[in-house]
Amino acid sequence: MPNVPRIGIDAMGGDFGPQPVAEGAALALRQSPGRFELTLVGDEPEIRAALRRAGAERLPVSIVHAAGRVDMGAKAAAVARRSDTSLGVLTQLHKERRLDAIFSAGNTGAVVATALLGLGRMEGVSRPALAARFPNVRQGTVVLDVGANAEVKAQYLLQFAHMGACYARHLLGRENPTVGLLSIGEEDSKGNQLVQETLPMLRAAKHLNFIGNVEGRDLFKGTCDVMVTDGFTGNVLLKTAEGAASFIGGTLKSEMRRDPLSLLGALCMMPALGRLRKRLDWEEYGGVPLLGVNGVCFIGHGASGPKAFHSAIRALTTFVEQRVNEHIREEILSDDVTAA
Repeated sequence: MPNVPRIGIDAMGGDFGPQPVAEGAALALRQSPGRFELTLVGDEPEIRAALRRAGAERLPVSIVHAAGRVDMGAKAAAVARRSDTSLGVLTQLHKERRLDAIFSAGNTGAVVATALLGLGRMEGVSRPALAARFPNVRQGTVVLDVGANAEVKAQYLLQFAHMGACYARHLLGRENPTVGLLSIGEEDSKGNQLVQETLPMLRAAKHLNFIGNVEGRDLFKGTCDVMVTDGFTGNVLLKTAEGAASFIGGTLKSEMRRDPLSLLGALCMMPALGRLRKRLDWEEYGGVPLLGVNGVCFIGHGASGPKAFHSAIRALTTFVEQRVNEHIREEILSDDVTAA
């Protein structure tokens, strides 16, 4: 393995083509020169033009040409079998160990399917899971799964808990992360059959700091560092939180402009509102990891701008430096919760 992480990005994956990728790459390379190597995959003439517009043509960026690109509405299974797209070439480079970590802001289903087919699963893992970090009154909570697995078994949730705990410990710096199981009440008797089957398995896990069942409202109270649920529920939780944040933000702006006194109060609160905006800004995190694949794969929002790509490069670099996947593999194997 080289001295620094080799990061690869699907330059054609987002809604806005390679331009925000080039600008985010320039930000990252200027802020942390020498900390990582960067490769952009996609249409080479378009990428070079974007780098020129970003004033980054002289920065150390490698380009690998790929003629095809993946549409946002493309069927995931069909995309996963294509090797000529920027996503397919990127995944193959990672599989061949010419890259240490990859990122795409493209079609989420296609990225998940391509990663699963191209990279496979980590030893001992039954189902990879998407881990999203939610801001709250404490340090934030990692929720998984948020969309990779609509149907799960108790064994999968147990593995999600281990993967989430390792991610929180080694990437987010939580020394002994607390883990909660999402249910409809804190009592052990609450919840559906899946929750009832999972609860004793989580209590028996050797390496987990499990605190029991938690409810949806605990997400924003910061009751636990890691919240475990199935991908269907997790995705509903994610989209609901995005909608609620948009509603509150829009309503706040409207009310602040309602009369001169409100506008004056808003001006006085600008520093606090700025800090709040930064705390809630998803581009600060860049993307979410697909934990459990035999590699390092992060997925970003289609509307990712330069800031999101910059954040993603930073997150992938830290993930590789901290050897998060090795910690996940060791914990799952040592706790005997391997693939079933």
